[in-house]
Amino acid sequence: MREPLNPYANMRQVPGFEVTSTDIQDGEPLPAEQFATYAGGLGRSPQLSWSGFPAETQSFAVTCFDPDAPTGSGFWHWAVANLPASVTLLPANAGDPGTGLLPEGAITMPNEMREPSFTGAGPPEGPRVHHYRKSVEARKRAHTRVDPHA
Repeated sequence: MREPLNPYANMRQVPGFEVTSTDIQDGEPLPAEQFATYAGGLGRSPQLSWSGFPAETQSFAVTCFDPDAPTGSGFWHWAVANLPASVTLLPANAGDPGTGLLPEGAITMPNEMREPSFTGAGPPEGPRVHHYRKSVEARKRAHTRVDPHA
């Protein structure tokens, strides 16, 4: 069995900080709310909060990635950039653009379904365990120029 893809494995080491959630727990199965609607869930992005990040942080980016998806390159469920440094919490369902829960100026890039939103888990049936990596990156720039359709 191959090791799960880790998009961060070849990056240089940087200081870490604490990321917590009231909706998901490290090493535990995802609750139904985080599964895609076609997989019997609500398709809701989890609540995330963070603290202890470097003082020079100007903004944050949040991603959700499944390295075990049978695509050869994993599956990106969500990617948001340009979260101001003053934002240290995303409420549950912030990944639904209709809720208006992301701060002004935040950019959500299209996920693997080519939708600018969070898409819930929907792994194919089978014995393979899927690992969903939720990451918060502290950025030294207040604004990252990124094509929102990339």
